[in-house]
Amino acid sequence: MTSFLIRGRPRRATAHIRVRVAHALLGVVTGIVWLVLPLMTVGVPDPVPTARAGTTTRSAPPRPEGTSTADLVLPLLAGVAAVALAGYGRLRRARRARTRTTPGTVPARPSAPSPEDAERQARAALRLTDDCVRTSREELAFVRERFGTERTERFERALRAAETESAAAFAIWRRYEQGAPRDAGARRQALAGVIGRCAEAGRRLDAEAEALDRLRGFGERGPDPAGLEVAERRFRELTARVVAARETLAELRARYPASASESVAGYAEQAGDRLLFATARLNGARQAVDAGDTDRAVCRLRAGEGAVAQAGVLVGGVERLAARLAEAAMLVPDALAAAEREATAARQGGAGRAPAERVLAAAREEWTAGTGDPLDLLRRITRTVKPVPVPGAGAGPGALERAALLVARCSVEGAEEYVAVHRAAVGTAARARLAEAVRELGAGHAGRADAVAGEARELAGLDVRTHGTPYADAEGDTAGLAGAVLGGILLAEDADAGPPASYGGPRTRSRHRA
Repeated sequence: MTSFLIRGRPRRATAHIRVRVAHALLGVVTGIVWLVLPLMTVGVPDPVPTARAGTTTRSAPPRPEGTSTADLVLPLLAGVAAVALAGYGRLRRARRARTRTTPGTVPARPSAPSPEDAERQARAALRLTDDCVRTSREELAFVRERFGTERTERFERALRAAETESAAAFAIWRRYEQGAPRDAGARRQALAGVIGRCAEAGRRLDAEAEALDRLRGFGERGPDPAGLEVAERRFRELTARVVAARETLAELRARYPASASESVAGYAEQAGDRLLFATARLNGARQAVDAGDTDRAVCRLRAGEGAVAQAGVLVGGVERLAARLAEAAMLVPDALAAAEREATAARQGGAGRAPAERVLAAAREEWTAGTGDPLDLLRRITRTVKPVPVPGAGAGPGALERAALLVARCSVEGAEEYVAVHRAAVGTAARARLAEAVRELGAGHAGRADAVAGEARELAGLDVRTHGTPYADAEGDTAGLAGAVLGGILLAEDADAGPPASYGGPRTRSRHRA
């Protein structure tokens, strides 16, 4: 982890400043003395010179009465000049200390950032790092398909290392949000740890960005034609899958309550929007390659790949939900039976008609009437009766455990997809919850993973609604621009929505510009 050390100004530097101040004060005092002495002699008669023996006294011109203007002005100017020079020197040293960028040096009076500033820095670092990891993962998928796993292993290693650092940074931040540690100094160190982990993740990706460009031929000769064919092939496959996704959504709405497919509502339309943007960008890449315009070809290709990748995420979300709902529908009867046995055992143990029995009775009624959302039913069942293994209980406990895991996976996957395709609007809070949900799922805490993933999706949705949709009226060559900016495909750093995001860290991710 990157170390963050703050060094103070050496003592000799402080002593040097004191010497300069003393010199300035001495100059001021000297000027004042020079100013006052002539005034002290005004009105005092000149002494009569004594003639030496044997000499004749010459007549001298008479001295003017009083003090001349020059006698007063010159000392005054000297004093003012001394004061001005001292003030200018002090101002210049302060300005130089504030703007100094030499490694290993700090301002004369270093001040640690306030907790609020440090938190803002940490949040910004987390969000930027998460974006870099996601973009790098998307581009690397195209490169792997073109060149195979052996030639892309070094980039895979860098990405895995960046993912590890990012996950650790989010874990530290989440504990910080929850109030741990409590000591102020330890909390400052926690924020430094977050920023350091993010910096290391970015460094890993930045270090491999140039090599990835060389592999892809992003040099003088332009993009590798075979790489362009990979993106175009994926584009054609997704065009057919978008049509199928629309049909799948219609089937889900007909078979289940509207709430069952609410999480992917509009995904097919958004996927079509991304593909519309990809059409223009991939065609532009072809034209730029033919014209020998390397920079434009690279930019168009990367933007087209990003749009194709996100269209795949959106279509995959619809397909994934359909499969999860079918799996949940098959599991509901077993999970209900197992939960009812647990509730009956509790009542026979003297607990009376437990509230769990009422919840389960309502769930069975919905299931029998065919009006229940299978995933929601499983969520209510597993939250009402904990899946505790009981010897000799048959498939019951196993069904409850499988139900809880299925619900958690579906929640985490849904939140992950939503953040991926709306990343430009999603803030740190939603991303931190999502990272926590992934950790909880990996630890086998299905109930906790489901709950936190739900929080992540809710916060992300709020961020997107607050953000709005810039470039929504784009047409022609810029059709689909709003979705491309919202998805972080284009970085929106200038008037035409900015350069495309690429494999790399904060320093290199926007390196391709037409």
